[in-house]
Amino acid sequence: MKETNNLTLVIEGTQAQDNHITTEPEKSFQRIIIPIIVSVFAIYLTIGMTLGILPGFVKNELKFTSLMVGVVIGLQFLSTLLTRAYAGKLTDTKGPKLSSKIGILLIILSGVIYLIAIFFSQLALVALGLIILARIVHGISESLSITSALTWGIGLVGTQKSGKVMTWNGIAMYAGIAIGAPMAIWMKSTFGISSVFFTLIVLSVISWLSTIQLPTLPVDASHVRTPFYKVIGLISGQGLGLAFSAIGFACISSFISLLFAAKNWGNPSMAFMIFGMSYILTRVFFSSFPDKFGGYKVALVSLLIEAAGQLLICLSLTETMALLGCALTGVGFSLIFPALGVLAIKKVAPQMRGTALAGYAAFFDLSLALAGPIAGLIAGWFSYQAIYLFGAISCLLSLFIVFSNQHK
Repeated sequence: MKETNNLTLVIEGTQAQDNHITTEPEKSFQRIIIPIIVSVFAIYLTIGMTLGILPGFVKNELKFTSLMVGVVIGLQFLSTLLTRAYAGKLTDTKGPKLSSKIGILLIILSGVIYLIAIFFSQLALVALGLIILARIVHGISESLSITSALTWGIGLVGTQKSGKVMTWNGIAMYAGIAIGAPMAIWMKSTFGISSVFFTLIVLSVISWLSTIQLPTLPVDASHVRTPFYKVIGLISGQGLGLAFSAIGFACISSFISLLFAAKNWGNPSMAFMIFGMSYILTRVFFSSFPDKFGGYKVALVSLLIEAAGQLLICLSLTETMALLGCALTGVGFSLIFPALGVLAIKKVAPQMRGTALAGYAAFFDLSLALAGPIAGLIAGWFSYQAIYLFGAISCLLSLFIVFSNQHK
């Protein structure tokens, strides 16, 4: 495989020395990061598509409860959480290119299992069991895919641009979710639900093809690895802040469609789209803020905005108020991952970067795995809107944690 001279120099300089000094032109950065962004976007389209149709399918067609909806949605994130340590170790020891390939193959497998579940949709328990299996496989694939993408990007461009790498990967992630959910709803109504799951397989192939020309990263086999639990301890302050901030996102992704249906507010796709567009535009226009102003300041302001958005959804009397709440949640949540992530990866050696990123993201997974079932219980006991009071309180807890860990 041939690489340009520019790209080779960039890779050698940033990997071998990791001296935090960049001589790389912006054009080379774009040539490296755009294929990774395309890959991540395709992967998160598959996640967004399942979020768009599974809650309604489980509740309305298979006739299960809101709690089971939360369990089904949360299982993918729990699966991702439980495999983060493996994903980090594989990425650090075998390279992100291999872990990315394995992740993509698992998405293809999950798509096949989803299709089989649809075939057995008249047998509700069998279909539910297959969907649960597919969610678990999909979760493992996400763990491998995003850990490898972040490690690959930072390894190729250097840690001095780690915030930018995380920011643009985040744009791809939530653009995929924001576009995938309404796209899946439209595809289901137009072509049937099977077309949605077949598209997961097609998107997996696109994800693989987009990064096939990127070079591998060298692996330092002689490096003495820090145990995963110690890495978790080092980044726990940033991780817990991320975990509580992610609950607001989990509440929207899991239950906003059911809230809109209960209130007869029209097409819930608008909620996903407005959240996603707010999230993306914030990252596009303010992507340099974590590196420029520091992760701590950016996180505090972001959490206040997100809390306000969650409260607005909780108190909303109209569809417009709820959509505005989704927009504020997107703006607030947008920069929290890179803001706290920049602080987290500075606490480990370059050879442990994949493990640190996996551990940091594991807090996000834990949040989403727990938030779905808890939100389902809240909906059953109170109402769908009460879920977003839970989201607002969680943002305030995150604010307290970030403030407490300012100098740690």
